[in-house]
Formats: sequence, structure tokens, C-alpha cells
Amino acid sequence: MVEYEATIQGGTWVWEEIKKRGEVEISKVFTFERGDLLEEPDDADEHEIDSFTYRFSLARGGRNYYRIAGRKLDIENDVWIARTGIDWRRKLFVAERDISIFKRIAKVISPDEPIIVGGSHEDAIPAEVFKDLIKRFPNTYELNRYAEARVAGIIGEYIEPQRDFRGAYETYLSKRTARRERASLRADELIETEIEKFELVRETLRTWLKAGDKSEEEWQSQLVAILLLIFPKYIAVLEKVPIEDRYTKPSRVTHRQIDLALVDVNGNIDIIEIKKPFADVLLRKTRYRDNYVPTAEFSGTIMQAEKYLFHLGKGGPASEEKLTKKFSAKLPPDFQIRITNPKAMLILGRDKNQDGSPAFNAAQLADLELIKRKYANMIDIITYDDLLRRLDNILASLRRRKDDGLDAIGEA
Repeated sequence: MVEYEATIQGGTWVWEEIKKRGEVEISKVFTFERGDLLEEPDDADEHEIDSFTYRFSLARGGRNYYRIAGRKLDIENDVWIARTGIDWRRKLFVAERDISIFKRIAKVISPDEPIIVGGSHEDAIPAEVFKDLIKRFPNTYELNRYAEARVAGIIGEYIEPQRDFRGAYETYLSKRTARRERASLRADELIETEIEKFELVRETLRTWLKAGDKSEEEWQSQLVAILLLIFPKYIAVLEKVPIEDRYTKPSRVTHRQIDLALVDVNGNIDIIEIKKPFADVLLRKTRYRDNYVPTAEFSGTIMQAEKYLFHLGKGGPASEEKLTKKFSAKLPPDFQIRITNPKAMLILGRDKNQDGSPAFNAAQLADLELIKRKYANMIDIITYDDLLRRLDNILASLRRRKDDGLDAIGEA
């Protein structure tokens, strides 16, 4: 039996869901129909409905196993749990952050096979193995530590980490392992998830590039969705960031707006400009004094970014406070935006054609690299092909770590 008592939000919503949809989801894991209710509240008594304790039938008894219909766990497999040797507690079904344990198991077995836990059945998962499986599900603290370690570990070769997140994560795992009496902890599943994620991001970006013509606004809206995955140093994307221009017209303040900005894990704010992914926005086709120079659009984008950086940097503590308040809903609790030597990132143009061939000759590539390096102290100029190469490098690093087993802590 699963029992649900009204929380601070009351219990009326449970009854309303059952009457409206015929079923209700509890704890993001259990799904019950009206027929599963052992007793219904009195529809005529509104107070009783709100404070009613809902009791749902979860399993039916058998000789050796309790049997749970798969629909009650939102999976195709029925679940059999041995009558002895298994403690019936919430953690038998629900891991940290409301992760369904049996839904994870169902993903790796045939949908027409029952999931059998404990007992003497030949296809059963032994009770001790299942208990160990539950222990392996990471808790909230470990997930937060892993997220920080992922940022430092994956892009360590690109950006110097501010703290030793990797060391903190491994220290925590070592202590956790000791408490489990040296039980082995493998992280290859976590790395595999990271690989799948970055493969999806890379293929998504490739698909967008193949799709062709889009407006600048469309490119911005699409890239915003994946920016924090490509650049895990950052934790938030801010749109329409207000700044004050006190210099263009000294007699009065001109209010301007930065389309996009990024906030890193320490609260530092940077600017990002996203333009179209076409090669002809980078270099002029003709030379100037035997040099390939930026197009007017490229030069204008650089100048715009420099001005934004100038005005943003002049804002001081008052601007920090104003921006923190304005975007508090997108930031962690008690988080402070800091304007500390901000930089800009420009994403524009391509250095390859659609078929993968070079869009520029050797001389053009050399001059483009000189342009990038000229502004590198304050502006990071990135082509869309640079983004793809960055993702390729991240994936190569992850696969190497997985193959080398660098993220596994085994038994001594």
C-alpha cells in the first residue's frame, strides 16, 4: 500500500486529478487509477478532501512474491518483490531527486519480462545486489559535486578551473566508498551519459548548420538552448541586459541593451554576440595591401562588443546590484553578479563549407588567426566550426577517460 498525506499545498489536487484524468502521479514515480484507491474521500465535504489521507493498493500477494502491475510504476514490466529479505520503504522505489529506480532498470531489460527482486526465482536480482544498486544511486550532494567536477574535468584543457572541483569530488567519493566497506563505485555510466549528451549537442548543431538560412534572432534563440552545455563554465544565460551609456552623450544617460550575457560559476558576467554562420561575414574577398581584412560586419561586431564591455565595466557596484536583482530568478539563491574585467565572446561565420572542405585558403586562415589573437585579451572570436571542433575534443577526452577507466574506484 502507498499512503499519501496532504502536504502544505493540501490534498485536493489528488482527488481532482483522479476525477479529471482517471489517474494521478505520486512522487513522480507511482501512477494510480481510481480503482486503486482503498477508500474515496467524501465529495460533499471540501475540508475532508483537502486533509484526506489517500491509500492506494500497490501490490497483490503471492506465495513467494508480492506482484506490482507495471502501470503503477509507469513501466511495461511487472515487478515481483520477494516476501522476505526486502524492506518496503520509499527508497526501494525512489532515489534522490525523485528518480524512479525501477524505471531505470526497465530501460535495460525486455519489456515483456518481469523485474524480479530477491527470492529463489532463477531470473531474480539477488536481494543483496539490489540493495547495493540502491546505494549506487548518487545522492543530491554527490550529484552537485559531480556537476562541479564535470565542469573542471571536461574543459580543464581549455579553461583554468577556479577551484579543485575534481579533487573535492574524488575526496567525497573516497569517504563514501570507505563507509560502504570498500564496495566498488563505477562512474562509467556517468561518463557514458556525458558522451551521449555531447553527441546530441554536436549532431543538433550540425543539423542546424545544414538547415541553411535563418535570421540572426533565430540563431540566437537556438544557440541559447545549448550554450551552457558547450561552455559548462557558465551557469546562466541572461537576455536583454540593460547598461547605461554615460559617454556618447555626456549631457544625459543613454540606456542601451546587451542581447545576451553569460554568468559563470563565480558570478562574473561576460558578453556574447551571436551572428550568422556564413564564411563571407568574416573576411573580405579582396586584399588590402596584401592582407585579408575583416568585413564591415565583422569589424562592426567587434566594435559593438568593445563598447558594450566599456559601458558594462563602468557600471560598478550599482550595476552589479541592479543586474543581480533583475535576473535573480535565473540565478542560484544568494548569488551575486560581479562585473570584474568582463570579456566578450563572438560566435559568427564558418571556416568550412557545407561539404566539409576549407572555406579559406592558407593565407586567409593565417590572417583570420591574427585577427583572433589581436583581440584575444578581451574578445574570444569563435566560428561555428570552432564550436564543432570544441565538441569533438570534449568527446575525444570523455571517450579516452572511459576507455582508460580513469573514473572508476575499485576495491583495494
